[in-house]
Amino acid sequence: MSPLAGKERLLGLIKEIAAGNYSDEIMELTGPAYPTEIQELAEAVGMMMVKIEAREYYLEQLTETIKTNSLNTVTAVVNALGARDAYTEGHGERVSIYAERLARRLGLDEAEVERIRIAGMLHDIGKIGFSDLIFSNEDTHMNEDMLLEIRSHPQWGYDILRNLEFLGPSLDYVYAHHERLDGLGYPRGLVEPEIPMGARVLAVVDCFDAMTTNRPYQQGKTPQQALAILGSLAGKSLDPDVVDAFMVEIEDGGMVE
Repeated sequence: MSPLAGKERLLGLIKEIAAGNYSDEIMELTGPAYPTEIQELAEAVGMMMVKIEAREYYLEQLTETIKTNSLNTVTAVVNALGARDAYTEGHGERVSIYAERLARRLGLDEAEVERIRIAGMLHDIGKIGFSDLIFSNEDTHMNEDMLLEIRSHPQWGYDILRNLEFLGPSLDYVYAHHERLDGLGYPRGLVEPEIPMGARVLAVVDCFDAMTTNRPYQQGKTPQQALAILGSLAGKSLDPDVVDAFMVEIEDGGMVE
């Protein structure tokens, strides 16, 4: 290859590397078929590329560690709710498992399944702001202040999590998991086209787990009873396709223990 052609190829590869398109082709220019100056430049660029790749890998690993630690911290906060409310204990984990199963049943891709799973684990984190009166309320009727607290927990959850940018769409699912197709949900009164699929999944599984869990003031319903209620809500507050898929999933896979 002529020196001019070698220089042109070297320049082209350097431009590719500068654009982030790393290639081992640069190492071919270190061979004896090329002039010494091209060999030396190619070696230098190749070493630089290796160092950049190593640094990027390190930063990726560091970012993943930060994500994991942050997620573990907020999950610990969710689990701490169990100390205040026996019903809440285990609820997030069960919702997360149901949500993951249902997302797969719906044919969503693995990245979306994982986002929905994480949102299921964190969906009730806003309840950390509940007063003790809410958690201890077993026999009295809810007053307006209590109802306002309850309806505020998706907003509080959003406020707690919104600076964790790596959550991405999971944050929207937490925010919208109590919205209804008919616009009568909370906290924003979204209507059908505005509610993301992840939130629709959470709405169904959250409702099911709530109905089938024993509480001090209410015996949990059987799966059949709970599914019948979900069916009555399909097309009104809940997405009918999601409800249908969940019914099949429970029939095939059973309840979370």
